[in-house]
Amino acid sequence: MKLHKQKAEQKPLDRSNKFKKLIYDLKTGWQLYIMALPAMLLLFLFAYLPMGGLVIAFKNFNFRKGIFGSDWMDPWYKNFKIIFDHNDAATSAIRNTLILNFIFIVGGTIFALSLALAFNEITHKFFKKLTQSLTFLPYFISTVVVGIFVSGIFGYDHGTINSLLVNLGFDKVEFYMKPSYWPVILLIVNIWKGAGYSAVVYLATISGIDSSYYEAAQIDGASRWQQMWYISLPLLRPTVIILTLLAIGRIMNADFGLFYNVTGDMPVLYSATDVLDTYIYRALRMTGDIGISSATGFFQSVVSFVLVITSNAIVRRYEKDAALF
Repeated sequence: MKLHKQKAEQKPLDRSNKFKKLIYDLKTGWQLYIMALPAMLLLFLFAYLPMGGLVIAFKNFNFRKGIFGSDWMDPWYKNFKIIFDHNDAATSAIRNTLILNFIFIVGGTIFALSLALAFNEITHKFFKKLTQSLTFLPYFISTVVVGIFVSGIFGYDHGTINSLLVNLGFDKVEFYMKPSYWPVILLIVNIWKGAGYSAVVYLATISGIDSSYYEAAQIDGASRWQQMWYISLPLLRPTVIILTLLAIGRIMNADFGLFYNVTGDMPVLYSATDVLDTYIYRALRMTGDIGISSATGFFQSVVSFVLVITSNAIVRRYEKDAALF
């Protein structure tokens, strides 16, 4: 009985302490909360407030009646049924989105880790900063410009590769007519554009590793390769897991600019390059049916949510400290 009374008395006390701690944090760190306020406001306006528009997926949307005045679908899942009922284009877009993004995650992670480990081995400060800047620069280049670069390389008439093949006595290759080439091309472009950014994140983690680990390894006679394999990579694992979980959360959200601009929106390539984002855009542009496009986007978000929850649960089971929540 005494134990029960003690527990009952401790609960209000714990809540009171938590509330007091919150008030103390607000008083002592109010400047930080003010700095975070604009970002929180933008997040609310662009990420949470638009969620009210999800009802469009379950309505026969009419511009005159508006979002909440439009009639509900009968049955409520009609828009979803239209998408998946004998719709090969939607099925192909879902398959391409999952496969290509999975390839991007694996390839991008391996390349970014390799870059970060290579940067860590560079001792000359100027050369280290130069290489980091050059690999980080493509991240800021617009995909429209990247599409022009790719067209200049793989174009049929004046492309660099085809001009080289002709000079060597070979026939030209119609890259923009062969879907089988594009998963590899898109992977290379994706790595070139994003690996430098991820490498900087991994390099920051490596920089935070206690130097005594490496010093002890050197005393034991470990080579640089052994230090990377047995010290750097294991200590990078939590960061890799966190970034991978975040990438899985976006696995259904393909880079629209990459798939639309780089491929030139060529219908011949849809079987290998059409993803959900380009499919939604094309469906909205051609049919003007916001309900179907909204239903596709809603499905996209639900699948991403399920994937990230499942992945995080698996990570939490085997490595709790690396889980997101």
